[in-house]
Amino acid sequence: MIQTLQGKSKWPRRTIRLLGTAVLAWMLVWFVSPFFVSLPPGLTDSPAGSPVLLDRYARPIVHLTLPDSTRSNPQTLGAFPADLIRCTLAAEDKRFYSHGGIDLLATARATKDLLFNRRIISGASTITQQLVKISSPPAQRRPITKIYEALAARRLEMTWTKDTILTIYLNRLDYGNLRTGAAEAARFYFQKPLADLSLAECALLAGLPQAPSRLNPIKHPQRALARRNTVLTRLANTGPPIHPRIAAAMTESITIRPLPDSQPAPWLARQTTANPLTGKIQTTLDLSIQQDVEKIVREETAKLKDANLRHAAVVAIHNPTGEILALVSSADWNDPRGGQINGALVPRSPGSTLKPFTYLLAMEKNHRIPASIIADVPTPFRTPQGLDLPENYDRTYRGPVTLRTALACSLNVPALRELNALGGPQPLHELLQTLGLTTLGSDSSIYGLGLTLGNAPVRLLELTNAYATLARLGLHSPAVLFPRTSHEALPQVFNSLYAYLVADVLSDSTVRAPSFQPGGPLDLPFRCAVKTGTSSDFHDNWCIGYTPDFTVGVWAGNFEQQPMKGISGLTGAGPVFHRTMLRLHRDQRPIWFDRPAELQRITIDTRNGKSIPPGSHQLHALDDISPAGRIPLNATGADYDATGKALLDPTYGEWFASHYNNRRNDLALSSTTAAAEKLRIISPANRTVFLLDPEIPSGSERLRPVTNLPGKTRWESPTLRIEPASPEPIIHLTIGKHILTATDPSTGVTETLNIEVKSL
Repeated sequence: MIQTLQGKSKWPRRTIRLLGTAVLAWMLVWFVSPFFVSLPPGLTDSPAGSPVLLDRYARPIVHLTLPDSTRSNPQTLGAFPADLIRCTLAAEDKRFYSHGGIDLLATARATKDLLFNRRIISGASTITQQLVKISSPPAQRRPITKIYEALAARRLEMTWTKDTILTIYLNRLDYGNLRTGAAEAARFYFQKPLADLSLAECALLAGLPQAPSRLNPIKHPQRALARRNTVLTRLANTGPPIHPRIAAAMTESITIRPLPDSQPAPWLARQTTANPLTGKIQTTLDLSIQQDVEKIVREETAKLKDANLRHAAVVAIHNPTGEILALVSSADWNDPRGGQINGALVPRSPGSTLKPFTYLLAMEKNHRIPASIIADVPTPFRTPQGLDLPENYDRTYRGPVTLRTALACSLNVPALRELNALGGPQPLHELLQTLGLTTLGSDSSIYGLGLTLGNAPVRLLELTNAYATLARLGLHSPAVLFPRTSHEALPQVFNSLYAYLVADVLSDSTVRAPSFQPGGPLDLPFRCAVKTGTSSDFHDNWCIGYTPDFTVGVWAGNFEQQPMKGISGLTGAGPVFHRTMLRLHRDQRPIWFDRPAELQRITIDTRNGKSIPPGSHQLHALDDISPAGRIPLNATGADYDATGKALLDPTYGEWFASHYNNRRNDLALSSTTAAAEKLRIISPANRTVFLLDPEIPSGSERLRPVTNLPGKTRWESPTLRIEPASPEPIIHLTIGKHILTATDPSTGVTETLNIEVKSL
């Protein structure tokens, strides 16, 4: 009996041992073995968010891409709507909160389906397993891979909370179209924040990660809609009953509003590629102004399409800080003919926009004032290529003009004469480089006097900032796109008094009226200094101007160098400038500079620049301003003939006798007044060697010298015959070395020239 009982007692013990072993093995598999696998390296890193460039008021301008070309915007769990979470769980893992990383019921079901159907009918991966998968490098789908994901999911479940797993999962999911995470998907597909999504929209997003390309709602809206309804059906079978809302969501039409390809400041992303950014980066741009100026450029260039003007670039700078408020790179970013070129950074010919800096130097170095008289007469200049006889834009010459008129009306010849009086292009070249123009090179001689007319390439951004230095009355600051972290004292690069005088001239709409019709783009309802520029052959035109608060620079033209059809800076860039300046002052009251105390009011005779009593010579009187130490001399009777005509010195002799002179009722040529300029021999250069070719027809041995006092200079030579002629004599060349002497009879000043004549 005892033996029988003992025999029977052995079976339960064996069973218990087997059960114990099974339980121990299960515990080892379920709780211990997961720690023998490592988690994916990328899983422990916080989900990366796409860098976002913000405007000055923290409004997003552009979301940059991550290194894998995707965009992402990670959120905390509380930011995800409850509907989106419920839809995601219904679509991907309805028992997420009840399993330990591996859904055994789903796994058993999937195994049964595979055995009976010999193919995969349904998946069994939990959200935790999916998170491991999407956080791991791509791998071949083999059983060992599935085992790894299951063990890693178990380890994750034992070390992280469910909420943490779900949060990272929703931030790492691929929703298609290179959008990672639910927040970025909502922004891209619906242009909405997560909190504004409807139940139907949440269901649509929740369904996309199953097959982002096949269910792409932009390309395959019906597939996406069917998947959405599947998600809603699954939702109806889980959790608390919300059938009325689900029924409404089933019938809700979905409007997909993908982000447009054209975004504000499309050039901005390229400005950051050299320095990869993370997080939210603030720029100095004002998004509202940026968008408005882009619209202005599109509208104004469209008006001039028939004139072959397709592109324009704009820079708007806040003068007190040097911050760029708006920058438009081109009229159409998608134009295949160079639309993605940044017109603010491409060197182009600036036309007359460099003239203000020439006159600024003339006031600083040559004691000029706006009332100073400059000779606008035919003036040859010696260049490396030979003699150059420049013309004004209207191919005429006006005789004596004030500096104010020469600058306001953008006359070419007076600007060249002033730069020549400064000693050539070097002073202007140095000033422009000091102001930050980096495209001029180190050799000013390659431009010659033409530098003041814009024969050197400059960038719109740099030139606009140079004008901003004028607006700051000589305080120079580099233009910035990102706010400064420190503020240092700005260097004073030129005298504030003369900067004020330049601004006074450039804002004088009355004086510029003969060249720029009143009521045009340069005239604003408030005072504004402005200058236009047009390059030769109408390849480029410019309009740059400023108030104390803002500087605006506009370039218009074609990137492929095609000329426009008669479009000048006034008609091309001018309207864009006008509207942009109005927009900048829409929310800020325009102001003007306070007049410096050292400036005095004067009245001058515009024919000779002399001071006259207010009220006299009414027809030619002009009220002006002048530094106290540079008040013009008072006009006397010796400055006029018996009929009241202003007398001109010999500098104007050739012009006075020419067809250009239509001022004979106001001016007379003095026979006794000395020339205002010292005699200069322009051609030939000293020590020039001439070669006489006997095969060239008669007349090749004749030399016509050129001086700055044509018609008044007396020429002599002990070895050459000089034949009187007008305006300069004819010198008959013979073989040998010769000395020529030129004399100004009114002053006795002489210039000597050595030449040599050889025979071929």
